Amino acid sequence: MTPPVRTTRLSARDTLSEALAGILRRPGRAVLTALGTVLGVGSFVAVLGLTATLSSRIDGRFNVLTATEVSVQDVAAEHDEFAGPAFPADAEQRLRQVAGIAHAGVLWTVRLDPGTAVGALPTGAGAAEGGAGGGGTAVVAASPGAVAALAPTLRQGRLYDEFAERTHQRVAVLGSGVADRLGITTLATRPVVHIGQEPFTVAGIIADVERRPEHLLSVLVPRATAEELWGPPGPASASLLIDTELGAARQVAGLVPLALRPDHPEYLKAVPPPDPRVLRSGVTSDLSALFLLLAGICLVIGAVGIANTTLVAVLERTGEIGLRRALGARGRHVWAQFLTESAALGALGGLVGTALGELTVVGVSLVRDWTPVIHPATVAAAPLAGLLTGLLAGLHPAWRAARIEPAEALRR
Repeated sequence: MTPPVRTTRLSARDTLSEALAGILRRPGRAVLTALGTVLGVGSFVAVLGLTATLSSRIDGRFNVLTATEVSVQDVAAEHDEFAGPAFPADAEQRLRQVAGIAHAGVLWTVRLDPGTAVGALPTGAGAAEGGAGGGGTAVVAASPGAVAALAPTLRQGRLYDEFAERTHQRVAVLGSGVADRLGITTLATRPVVHIGQEPFTVAGIIADVERRPEHLLSVLVPRATAEELWGPPGPASASLLIDTELGAARQVAGLVPLALRPDHPEYLKAVPPPDPRVLRSGVTSDLSALFLLLAGICLVIGAVGIANTTLVAVLERTGEIGLRRALGARGRHVWAQFLTESAALGALGGLVGTALGELTVVGVSLVRDWTPVIHPATVAAAPLAGLLTGLLAGLHPAWRAARIEPAEALRR
């Protein structure tokens, strides 16, 4: 009696060894095949890591700047066309009674007469022409508190103080853009800026501001001096800039109109900062969506590369497949071998891409002096993404290999 034919089996160890042998048969092709997955997974890790790092940076910037800024606008003209300026002369003194305010002050762009020149020399002797709204140098009336609320960084000199405000001193602080335009590079010569026929001693030059960067192109003068020379601000032209303590901005915004104008709080409109969580989430989601799309495209390219290479390998190894089938290998054994090869290429690309992505995040953070942030879930998921890409890419070539008939393959 003929003994029954035993069903052939292929252990997992044999499958892995066969797959590894197939990959190492052409190492150059294997490296190029895995390159697409390396780029895709590396982009995935780098994008998520840099997004998390930037998110932490955005938190800090919002806490320092956006979340501590309150702007108050003069809307008196909307309620009474004869109301006049809504901000009282002692606005800064009144705001000192409101808790949570670090610096605050009124500022507006002075409306100069047409043809009024702003220059470092008397008018007509090489002065730089300018004037508010004329496309030249703007003159901004700003109380000392408003200048401090801009969070300026001085290049030279100092800011004017409360004494200059009370005594109507003719002093000015120049933005760096204006100072460069007028050729003022040092305060050692005690330079004077002429606004029309009015001379102003330059007290300081601002190198940069953290708020309202347009004032780097302005000449800042004390509020009281501006009112004395050119009159009060026009309707709805003045605003109040407030720098608050952390966490106090929304409360301050609710109290300021009543503190300044208890008789008509509706004359003032306080604009609190946006919710930093909402703004941060919008910024980071936009960044993530854009770069994750690019990472996805790289992964698709990598998957197509693996599928193409595996399919070519199936065609090249048709004779080998036919011989194995003739010796007893079943279709599922061939299918498992080629699927394992493509999965191994994807996993290898995922591991290398994960390492490159992490190095990218760390490198960019070192160059920018940031603290790198990489979530453990990202590191764990990235190699799995490469493995899954390889598996999906190898399904069709493995299916084609499993359908090859032994007799037909051996005739080729």
